[in-house]
Amino acid sequence: MSAGRILVVDDDPQIRRVMRVTLVTQGFEVSDARSGEEALEALRRQGVDLVVLDMNMPGLGGIETCRLIRADSEVAIIMLTVRDAEADQVEALDAGADDYVTKPFRTQELLARIRAALRRAPAGKAAEIHQLTLGRVVVDFDARQVLSGDGRVRLTPKEFDVLRYLAVHANKVVSHRELLQAVWGPDYGDEVDYLRVIMNQLRKKVEAQPSAPVYLLTEPWVGYRLQLADATRDPA
Repeated sequence: MSAGRILVVDDDPQIRRVMRVTLVTQGFEVSDARSGEEALEALRRQGVDLVVLDMNMPGLGGIETCRLIRADSEVAIIMLTVRDAEADQVEALDAGADDYVTKPFRTQELLARIRAALRRAPAGKAAEIHQLTLGRVVVDFDARQVLSGDGRVRLTPKEFDVLRYLAVHANKVVSHRELLQAVWGPDYGDEVDYLRVIMNQLRKKVEAQPSAPVYLLTEPWVGYRLQLADATRDPA
């Protein structure tokens, strides 16, 4: 049985060859693309479970490719960044990537990130929350859509998962480590920057004044809290 179907997108043929061999030996089905344009065409032709996407490519770059994929798909996406720069990491997560790995990367690190991304559903009772109302914003977790007074708002898969976990633990402080491990997996816990990016994006999408949030609150040095004093949630 296949461990999953992966599309590798990189303009470097050597990286594509090495990644194909590595992933196939781990039980994955692998296809590849040389550019963002080829990746979008491949995704139209075939279903995949995860995309490994190089950030820096000629033509349609990795960030724009990620945004276009995320516009109509919730497929897991791991970005490959050339340098360990915070701006690149923020940009990757902001575009909708689930995770990123910095080149040159260790094979075991990439495999661990791939496996984590393929098991990205939040653990435990997070799935019990079905709907959340935040002022004029209604979040339907079953349909994975958000409606506001201005129309439909699109959340990335990770934004949905973070918001759902906070909704289950509403009015309680959720530590950075707990939230990271619940949404990304047990191997995570120190990637606080991931949460900062996701929370900034969520506030832009569900708060009336993102710079002065009333629902998605930061507990400095500790974690985050979803304040539901003026909101409702439907667990059933």
